[in-house]
Amino acid sequence: MTPVALTPPRPREPDAPAATYDHAFQRLEAFLPLAGKTYAQKRNFDFGAGKHDGVSGLSPWLRHRLLLETDVLKGVLVRYGFNAAEKFVQEVFWRGYFKGWLEHRPEVWKRYRSNLVGQLQALERDANLTKRYDEAVQGQTGIACFDAWAEELVHTNYLHNHARMWFASIWIFTLKLPWELGADFFLRNLLDGDPASNTCSWRWVGGLHTVGKTYLARPSNIEDYTGGRFQPAGQLAIDAVPLIEPDLGARVPLSFDNPDLAGQRVGLLMTVEDCAVHRIDGLPRLHGLFAWNQPIARSLKPTAPAVDAFGCAAVDQAAQAAEVHFDLSCTRPEVDEQAADALSRWAADQRLDCILTPKLPQGPTRRAVLSAVSENGLSCVELARDYDQAVWPHAKAGFFGLKKKIPSVIAELGLL
Repeated sequence: MTPVALTPPRPREPDAPAATYDHAFQRLEAFLPLAGKTYAQKRNFDFGAGKHDGVSGLSPWLRHRLLLETDVLKGVLVRYGFNAAEKFVQEVFWRGYFKGWLEHRPEVWKRYRSNLVGQLQALERDANLTKRYDEAVQGQTGIACFDAWAEELVHTNYLHNHARMWFASIWIFTLKLPWELGADFFLRNLLDGDPASNTCSWRWVGGLHTVGKTYLARPSNIEDYTGGRFQPAGQLAIDAVPLIEPDLGARVPLSFDNPDLAGQRVGLLMTVEDCAVHRIDGLPRLHGLFAWNQPIARSLKPTAPAVDAFGCAAVDQAAQAAEVHFDLSCTRPEVDEQAADALSRWAADQRLDCILTPKLPQGPTRRAVLSAVSENGLSCVELARDYDQAVWPHAKAGFFGLKKKIPSVIAELGLL
């Protein structure tokens, strides 16, 4: 077996994904032949940047809903049926599970944001913490696999899901760094960075999501599933003591009320949370379109330029499709104009009674949009897709609660 260099080569940067519907569906069509037995057998193997052929790679488009979960599920189920594609189908539902779970517990996002601010402030005054943090995010810990993943993340804005689990485990249990700083590092650098999936996944590794149950990165597992590229024996923590936190309190009931907007002047707002608004049925008559195509801060630290660029391009793609579909021109912020100010001006110009937008899940976008709406005395109605209404109510506890409902959800949505 060839020894692994102490300083791994810089990851090869694959062609940058394009934030377009065409690119999303091309990727889906390319993956469909592999979504059955091949995916089940190869999904856990991480062979490095540009070699993630065992997984779909669809997450950047799903995260921004340039591609809908129902598009992916229907394509896979029509080709294979449920039993043959069950592993992949479950992976699609994990995203909806985490979103629904966080909607039931908005305190988790609020607490994460508050703790993160404190951890970032600690970096400014604790030289030892800063040194260890910098070594981790710069890929200079001396743990070859971890350093390679840190470099791959920064240079490609992607990591294989198995590598994300290993990375988070090493961050928390071997390097003893605050999990919030690691989650922030991911959220700022991943093209598919999703507040719910990212936050809940880090909590799951640390033993907070499923209380007391942790994920420990094991050298033998890493060696096996990286094809022997890495052998971190003797470098990793041998146990994983669960993290603890104060009680989260009771779950928040979900609401999917869609009020009657007949007779009102309604404008449609597009954000990075849903870039396929032209594919929402039953909308009221619209009197204007607005595209929030400016980056929304994810942290006190800067987001990777490629991540901001992908999100902005996705919203622009949504705006173009909406203009054609609704036969309306779309307003975008002027150069050097804040999106919140542009939104207020647009609402006033169009004499809107209400702003309609696809559901804004917990996260930075929700905070930015609702703050802008509130500050300007506007009314905002959030519209939940059928998929979210079918999935989120089952995300009350562990994934098993949703898993056993997957066949009935598939039937309810008419996907098979």
